[in-house]
Amino acid sequence: MIDKKTIIGIIENEIADSDLFLVEVSVSSGNAISVVIDSFEGVPIITCIELSKAIEGHFDRELEDFELQVASAGIGQPFQVFKQYHKYIDKDVEVLTTEGIKHLGKLITVGENEIEIEVEEMVKIEGKKKKQLVTKAYSFTLDQIKSTKDIITF
Repeated sequence: MIDKKTIIGIIENEIADSDLFLVEVSVSSGNAISVVIDSFEGVPIITCIELSKAIEGHFDRELEDFELQVASAGIGQPFQVFKQYHKYIDKDVEVLTTEGIKHLGKLITVGENEIEIEVEEMVKIEGKKKKQLVTKAYSFTLDQIKSTKDIITF
């Protein structure tokens, strides 16, 4: 069976001088290898192909049979590594807290262990008849977040 640490080492060596970063690697008992990568500028298909060829080049198919899939992080998929938060600064995200509350807003800051989003809400203001649109900032520590994903807007 192919070792996950070996795959991670190969990938880290291949992407060391680029803006790519590793999101996930999984290896099943049947040697089905799945690699997910991302970058701050997006990942073209040719990059996935090149990385796939580089990984394949480290193994002998005569000795070990395997299936390999290299893909970029999917749109609308939950973030899996902290670097993805940095990628989405000033973009719309959906934060699901561990309490089950969803917050939709713009990711404005990313700290070492927390994030802050701006959310626009309709709020009843004292002395006014109608609700008004107000922007509020919400901060979350990473242990308060169940999942975060990007929101596609047109």
